[in-house]
Amino acid sequence: MLKKKIEDALNHQVLLEGESSHFYLAMASWAEVQGYSGSADFFYGHSDEERTHMLKLVHYLNERAGKAVIPAIAQPDTNFESLTACFEALLEHEVKVTESINELVFMCLEEKDYTTHNFLQWYVAEQLEEEALARTALDRIKLVGGDKSGMYMFDRDINSLKVQSAAGPMGQ
Repeated sequence: MLKKKIEDALNHQVLLEGESSHFYLAMASWAEVQGYSGSADFFYGHSDEERTHMLKLVHYLNERAGKAVIPAIAQPDTNFESLTACFEALLEHEVKVTESINELVFMCLEEKDYTTHNFLQWYVAEQLEEEALARTALDRIKLVGGDKSGMYMFDRDINSLKVQSAAGPMGQ
């Protein structure tokens, strides 16, 4: 059974993951309207992934005799200055999510909830990968600069971008 403090913190993370899904959905829609179909697909996929992260938390809360609270999600920003601004916002947001996960992990250790601590290790590794992917994409956009043909190639190739997380096994 979950302590109330842990249950509340996990429900806050449910909200954060839901907000992430909506935020990336807004980016996807913006990118699609701007003609960045590859980036739109990337953000649509990222939105779906964040929703899956939210659902994983919902199921965990309910399985541990807690109660998942399905939050209202505020409308995210829908206007972006550029594709570069989208990827900067993506990285900034992923750093925020990582900080929240780290706070949760610390709280679990303080409360001696080792089951939830263990559950959250998946999120710790996932966030390392998410930040690495966002940084790599942003680095590539910055390399291209304002070159239109470079941006076209970036947009075309963004969905094939792969990163090897430092947390993962070497050589894969």
